[in-house]
Amino acid sequence: MAADFGELVLIVGDMHIPHRAVDIPEKFKKMLVPNKMQHVLCTGNLVTKEQFDDLRDLAPNVHVVRGDFDENMNYPDKKVITIGQFRIGLCHGHQIVPWGDVDCLAALQRKLNVDILVTGHTHQFKLHTQNGKWFVNPGSITGAYSNCTTDVVPSFILMAIQGAKIVAYVYELKGDNVVVSKSEFVKEDAK
Repeated sequence: MAADFGELVLIVGDMHIPHRAVDIPEKFKKMLVPNKMQHVLCTGNLVTKEQFDDLRDLAPNVHVVRGDFDENMNYPDKKVITIGQFRIGLCHGHQIVPWGDVDCLAALQRKLNVDILVTGHTHQFKLHTQNGKWFVNPGSITGAYSNCTTDVVPSFILMAIQGAKIVAYVYELKGDNVVVSKSEFVKEDAK
């Protein structure tokens, strides 16, 4: 599978198990097959070590940053990972004020000097391009409520990285249906 799609990267966050959610939705769990992906990027708020262990079962390379509810975890606040030709910054997002603000996110992207900035905290899926860079928020894989809303759509992202191109598949659980959308990003200096 990896040979066809390139490097597969699962992006998740804001699980909040067991405090705000009981588990990852069953329809998502059936899709997350161990050893099909090479990387997991997690924006934090795993809350328990068991959730980290579950992610580690999915892929050999697991990268997690500390969320505001990961009090007893020894994760970094920010992390930069290189996958293929892309420098990817990972940060929970509670440090960004106001939360999810595009200008503040762009400032962090420049500070980390990354092609892609992955953040969470808002529990809302969002993907946008600004000045040739990609900004990704996977939302909450469990649909855990946030300080901003209780109407959270469970979501995660699977990225396929091939050379200077990324295809991102966004999975959202709307009602009883998994809805998949696709976005593409090409590294600006490779165009």
